Amino acid sequence: MAIELTQGVKLSKIVTELALEKLYYLDEHDDIKIETSDINRPGLQLAGFFEYFGVDRIQIIGKVEMTYLDQLDAQTRSQSIRRLFSTGIPCVVLARGIEPYSEMIQYAKEFNVPFLRTNEDTSRFSSSLIAYLNVELAPMETLHGELIEVYGEGVLILGESGVGKSETALELVKRGHRLVADDLVEVRRVSSKTLVGSAPEIIRHFIEIRGIGILDVKYLYGVGSVKITEGIALVINMEIWDPQKHYERLGTEELTTEILGIKVPSLTIPVRPGRNLAIIIEVAAMNNRQKKMGYNAAQAFTKKITEDIQKSAELI
Repeated sequence: MAIELTQGVKLSKIVTELALEKLYYLDEHDDIKIETSDINRPGLQLAGFFEYFGVDRIQIIGKVEMTYLDQLDAQTRSQSIRRLFSTGIPCVVLARGIEPYSEMIQYAKEFNVPFLRTNEDTSRFSSSLIAYLNVELAPMETLHGELIEVYGEGVLILGESGVGKSETALELVKRGHRLVADDLVEVRRVSSKTLVGSAPEIIRHFIEIRGIGILDVKYLYGVGSVKITEGIALVINMEIWDPQKHYERLGTEELTTEILGIKVPSLTIPVRPGRNLAIIIEVAAMNNRQKKMGYNAAQAFTKKITEDIQKSAELI
């Protein structure tokens, strides 16, 4: 599927997710879109330097900026605050629960700039905001499949419609693992090495089983059976057993599936009557975890066979 670039995050969503207090905020501000994960501490701008100023960034004012403003006379301080609010910035967030100057409220209203506040420390809030925006604004690809957390490993199950993905996912949930997404998985590249998957909000925690219909996994198995997001550590490609095809027997071949430019370890699991796919996927997840910890059973087995052959040759 084609890569989708997120067209910004609505300010209303940021306010809700980060529990921001509204010092000046109108209903029309809900639809303001933040399109960059970069933020700005406007100390230099309050001092009058506006070269290379990111006017599209959220502005965060903390103790350092407020201490600088405290040292200015009333007129200079008012002019400094007015210049910042007049630039067309999307919003200003006051950190540490600091009380704002009356001029801040005044110019927020004059230039219609949302003015918000958090009780978090400036650095901690900045880190949380950047991490949140990095996920929300990351390049995204929607895949047809299942995403399950199995023994702490995010397993993305792909395959043709009707191959049994949802039934396998439900069996894994029944065995104590957690459902992240059924049918549609929104995969985001949140860093150069990390993919995170989630379900579209409208179908989150629901699963479709042919012959039964839509099930709410959270209500059937409890809140511990679901998860909002999960990193993708392994891709399982399920396909109907083809007797003419050669399937991996030893596991020495390291296969990968590329998603959004990142290669993820992958396996192809043939489906046929009598195979317990849930157990196979559990073992695959544990084996993948072992590999990341430095132990590869296939390589250890191959090494042992090679050593036995060499010993036998020496005895001849």
